[in-house]
Amino acid sequence: MKMISICGLDCSECPARLSFLNDDNVLRIKTAAEWSKLYGAEIKATDVNCTGCKGEGIKFPHCENGCTFRKCAIEKGIDNCSLCSDYPCEELAGFFVHVPEAKANLEMQSSKSTY
Repeated sequence: MKMISICGLDCSECPARLSFLNDDNVLRIKTAAEWSKLYGAEIKATDVNCTGCKGEGIKFPHCENGCTFRKCAIEKGIDNCSLCSDYPCEELAGFFVHVPEAKANLEMQSSKSTY
């Protein structure tokens, strides 16, 4: 079952969440190396843990501190970006160019709950 994030990513497939749920250090190390190269940033294996961007629990540092979509949704009191009156904003539309499945996930969301 999919666990859709605020921006539409599927958290149920995210290596950070899977590493946390399965206490998988091999996956943490592999993901840290891949993400460090992909994003041009030093990502430590110890940071590759997440319970998902919604609600309480441990977050991947970028998701907790650097994700503008998460910050905006919390400020607006919405569950995901598709519930925003500005959907899709310019930043999200740019994100969808690289991750079209996020747009599809958001558009399939039927829940209109608040954050």
